[in-house]
Amino acid sequence: MAQRIERVAVFGLGKVGELVAEMLTDSDFAVVGHDARATVSPDARFTARVTDVTDPAATRAALADVDAVVSCLPFHLNIAVAEAAGELGVHYFDLTEDVPTTNRVIELADQGGDAAFVPQCGLAPGLIGIIGASMAKEFDSVRSIELKVGALPQNPTGLLGYAVNWSAEGVVNEYLNDAEVLRGGLAQLVPAMTDTERVLIGGVELEAALTSGGLGTMCRTYAGQVARLDYKTLRYPGHFQQMRFLFDELRLRDRRDLVGELIVDAKPPVNDDIVYLHAAVEGVKHSKPFRENYVRGYLPCDIGGHRWRAISWTTAASAVAVVELVAAGRLPRTGFIRQEDIGFAALCDTKAGRRFAHAGR
Repeated sequence: MAQRIERVAVFGLGKVGELVAEMLTDSDFAVVGHDARATVSPDARFTARVTDVTDPAATRAALADVDAVVSCLPFHLNIAVAEAAGELGVHYFDLTEDVPTTNRVIELADQGGDAAFVPQCGLAPGLIGIIGASMAKEFDSVRSIELKVGALPQNPTGLLGYAVNWSAEGVVNEYLNDAEVLRGGLAQLVPAMTDTERVLIGGVELEAALTSGGLGTMCRTYAGQVARLDYKTLRYPGHFQQMRFLFDELRLRDRRDLVGELIVDAKPPVNDDIVYLHAAVEGVKHSKPFRENYVRGYLPCDIGGHRWRAISWTTAASAVAVVELVAAGRLPRTGFIRQEDIGFAALCDTKAGRRFAHAGR
């Protein structure tokens, strides 16, 4: 039988990792955080250690006395952590949107062992796929699943109308890597930042365009069953036109690091952010044609005596809720777990996940 989860390591104590550690503590796990600097709030309720996670020996030492690890590191560091977790029989969770990383995690899960491998536990992939798949299960038949997420400033300025509250590296990858979609039930790769459409949420005009990584494993799951499936990122109108100018007319597609530096400098993080979720399923429900929408806007909130940005707490709550479900035996404790196999109602029934049922508007 796979091990229970009582002790959890959190790798990366940045914008989201510190809150993941706090929320895991709040959910009664014993938590140790690891970071190159380990600078956390003075009143943090978990142990923080300085650890070089690029050092294989240090990574294995950090995993030696825990049952699970949640990696909140940049995507390119996750594979080494997943491989170490697999060797030591430690349950593995991450927030990545990187497709090659997830493919490697699936390979590790297929090797057997006494641990669960649950990547992509953030917002997209992650929560939005859980919501869309849960909605689809209530239909007699499904012809389309449309998923959209936007992490945005509430009060945008300039032509980009943006603030880098998430990883600049991750954003650039989403904009430049091809997006996987289903069209006619077949998986296809199409250029990111295409198929732009106008979206209205609560009277706020937004635009949505295809971006990479947001679907996780859903294309494999629904191929041949659903005619249309896609994931799009929500931005304020005109944003994608400006990004195409940056990448194409200024010829910066091959200079991703530079683009990341430029947008962080030009559009630094803000505290007054909002996270939009928009999931829509069309098909036949109760023997009649039907379209169901799940639309929410999540604002910053207070957790543990601190004000947390919307992108931070929504991402952290999604990840911690999944850890809770595995720990409670409500999800398998071995093998690869797809986000679309997680029920949204079950997620909202966890201590961390209850916020999604009550905080959105």
